Amino acid sequence: MTLVLTRSLMDSAYQRGVAIGAFNVLHLETAEALVAAAEQAELPVILQISENCAQYHGGLEPIALSTLAVARASAVEVAVHLDHAQNEELVYEAIELGFGSVMYDGAHLGFDENVAITARITQYAQSRSVYVEAELGAVGGKDGAHTPGVRTDPGEAAAFVRSTGVDALAVAVGSSHAMTERVAAVDYSLIARLRAALDVPLVLHGSSGIADENIVKAIRAGMTKINVSTQLNKHFTEAIRGYLAANAAVVDSRRYGAAGRAAVVQEAARLMRLFAA
Repeated sequence: MTLVLTRSLMDSAYQRGVAIGAFNVLHLETAEALVAAAEQAELPVILQISENCAQYHGGLEPIALSTLAVARASAVEVAVHLDHAQNEELVYEAIELGFGSVMYDGAHLGFDENVAITARITQYAQSRSVYVEAELGAVGGKDGAHTPGVRTDPGEAAAFVRSTGVDALAVAVGSSHAMTERVAAVDYSLIARLRAALDVPLVLHGSSGIADENIVKAIRAGMTKINVSTQLNKHFTEAIRGYLAANAAVVDSRRYGAAGRAAVVQEAARLMRLFAA
């Protein structure tokens, strides 16, 4: 097992009616923790690098190459994905670096412009065996598809998929990014209607704000890829705070970084098992 194409993981989960965890990498410790979690759970995983993460590291290449190296050394199947890219050139860079999938996020654009750019990216990516995820919320929704109150219309979604040829679609069904409390109200009926209207897998963003039992309901309603970031960041940070409180004299960042990494391993492995069940 090693680095694999995202398409193989998504197709398998979609056909079996289960979901696969897609977790955001912030730094090397996160990538290491997520692969260790996948090995512990004996399940495949998707490692995601966002445009924001690339900016934090001063560019995509440093964090991408380290994440790809961790994936290649894994004992389980790991795919690497570009998450929430609004910069079209960043998408092409990720493809050249060897990512198995890319997400172009044009949800802030008008429908026609979103379709035009997404279709161009999809043609380029698929010709290189790279899987493409896109996002659709309200037509012209300037705040994106995961702003509270925004919902994806099934008819629009079907037209968008037909016009762009994307492989998977992130949809707005009640979740929001960066939620630290798991209180989001998910519209399961809408998920089912989207699932019936589309012939591509659905992606749930903002899953950190959704309680376990409601994520399971969302998967049963038709979600295939479950994105998580904030929930793991909370565990990482809480573990570091606890370590430093108990070891005030420590100055070696590897010591408390290891505590954060270990906390992510446990929570990510638990979530992977939940999604696959």
